[in-house]
Amino acid sequence: MAKRLHVSVLVFLSLALTCAATTYVVGGNSGWDISTDLETWKTGKTFYVGDVIVFQFSSSNDLEEVTKENFNKCNTTNVLRSYTNGNTTITLSKPGPRYFISGNKLYCLGGMKLQVNVENNQAYSPANAPQQDQGAATLPQPSTKSNINPTSGGVLHGGWDSLMPFSLAFTASAVLWVLQI
Repeated sequence: MAKRLHVSVLVFLSLALTCAATTYVVGGNSGWDISTDLETWKTGKTFYVGDVIVFQFSSSNDLEEVTKENFNKCNTTNVLRSYTNGNTTITLSKPGPRYFISGNKLYCLGGMKLQVNVENNQAYSPANAPQQDQGAATLPQPSTKSNINPTSGGVLHGGWDSLMPFSLAFTASAVLWVLQI
């Protein structure tokens, strides 16, 4: 009985170690910009608790997190949080909708707004930091119309590719350890 419990716990831990968040660069190569079709960019993406979204924008723009009502009306006067630094990283820490708009009401009315529906991810815990692709050591600089980083594909992956060898080695070691008991 104790052997089964040990095996179950160790297998569970090894699987938990393979869970990783995804980092999304909003708008891909174009970034947070009035010319970016954010609805098309968002299509096919599923956002989970623990994922990270990165907004890249020039110093002439900003980002506001707002309520659903303010999102629908592009109301920039009563915001939940305001970001002006050009490279804004937001960790999606709980399930539910999140609403982001440009601080420039005309830009917002022109489509510069993004609603993200965050799905619950049971395997995520605050101790698990989002993983970046090994080939993408740093995030690109804030994008402007003249300074768009063409190497940014819009998503930096982590997870199985980077953790699988460690997870398999850990699982094998755990099973061998339990069999020796």
